[in-house]
Amino acid sequence: MAGSTRLGLLAKSFNLLSVSQPPLSHGIVRQYATAVPFTRPSIAAVPLSTKVNSVKQRLNQPQLPQVQPVRSTSFFNKLPADQLWKGVTSVSNAGKKRGRGKGVGKKMAKNLNRGQMIGVGRENIVWPGLNAPILRGKELIQQQKLPKDTEREAKLIKMRDTMGVFRPLRLDPLERGWSGNKMPGRSIGPPNPIGEDNFDGFDTKVLELKTVTHMSGIFGRKRRMSMFVVTGNGNGLGGFALAKANTMPDTMRKAKNRAGQKLIYVERYNDHTVFHDFFSQFGYTKLFVKKKPEGYGLVCHRAIRTICEVIGIKDIYVKVEGSTNIQNLTKAFFLGLINQKTHQALSEAKQLHLVEFRKENLDFPRVVASPQSGKVRNLEEIPKDEELDFGLYTMDGKVELQRKKYPPGYQSLPSYNTFLKKYLKRRNHDKVMVDMRVEYGELRSFYTEKYPECKPGPKRNAEEAM
Repeated sequence: MAGSTRLGLLAKSFNLLSVSQPPLSHGIVRQYATAVPFTRPSIAAVPLSTKVNSVKQRLNQPQLPQVQPVRSTSFFNKLPADQLWKGVTSVSNAGKKRGRGKGVGKKMAKNLNRGQMIGVGRENIVWPGLNAPILRGKELIQQQKLPKDTEREAKLIKMRDTMGVFRPLRLDPLERGWSGNKMPGRSIGPPNPIGEDNFDGFDTKVLELKTVTHMSGIFGRKRRMSMFVVTGNGNGLGGFALAKANTMPDTMRKAKNRAGQKLIYVERYNDHTVFHDFFSQFGYTKLFVKKKPEGYGLVCHRAIRTICEVIGIKDIYVKVEGSTNIQNLTKAFFLGLINQKTHQALSEAKQLHLVEFRKENLDFPRVVASPQSGKVRNLEEIPKDEELDFGLYTMDGKVELQRKKYPPGYQSLPSYNTFLKKYLKRRNHDKVMVDMRVEYGELRSFYTEKYPECKPGPKRNAEEAM
């Protein structure tokens, strides 16, 4: 009986106006048939007037109003457009501390309202009270259509294109730093004068610029700018300093003024290079500095190149091993420049003549310095364990690390050995020919004086030989 009661209630709850109802599946019908006998109600059992009356009664019943909560305010109409745009494009304080959003300020958003007036559209119509005053003196302004502006769209597009692209400041190529417009490598001018003393001819260049933070218990994380600079007059005077401040102008001023107060005079050979090769080290940074002839240039790290330009060194080679920290590089290089000895000091320390050999002079010896006392040690007076190699003596016994050079692959071929055997007879011919042209002005052999017609070169007639 429980099943028949449930089915009866189910039948009463459905609207029986529908004729084509989906039949139950056979399995379900079979299940109900076994439980309770079920007879489908016939359409003819309910009169049509009864159905219509029941529908009218339902329509005439009072309907309860449906209440739907609606917000009259939201995030988008509470804040102005500037704050909404900033919320989309900006970075939170926590994100800035982690280094996010570094390129946010480089691109500007396009303001599509720029260049347009309220009410003035493509049709160019004057609307009193919208884009024009209602009264102009005692005259009442009427709505009117102005001539169409054919260049309006082109002007707007041109104005928007100039807004959306970020164009960095254009610098002269000589004023740029190591990499584009960044500060390292750029000049910030001479130090400020101290009283009546002016730094005429000085120039200060930035070697390092970074943001440093300090965590305090009261103020939290405090940010400051740190700048490492070098200054000099290009004539042997130079100095470096590190300064920190809250703003960029204060950091630049403090750094270059502090560098101007710590000047060091550097000895130079012929005002273009160092006196001798030397080795210098600060921390884990090792420098192997080599003296070079005029015209060689500055072949070194970019920070050392900047220091040499400021001091006045024009030709040098520097090999860096270990750490390339900018501050360690600068300190190691200045230590080496301070500790280098002049030729006279080297001669006095060894009590020997200092002799120079140059390739351009065919290694002809030239005495550069001699002891002032005139006393020079001989071989018997020099100890056997004393270092006489000038390179090892000035380099403090250090040798720079050199990459191993492997022979080319063709040297392992049998044909290369055959070439060496054939080349053995004429291996020095090119040098001998150059020496002959320098000494005699022509190519000749030991038979040339006895047989002038046997001069090397193209064949000549007997008359030409005479």
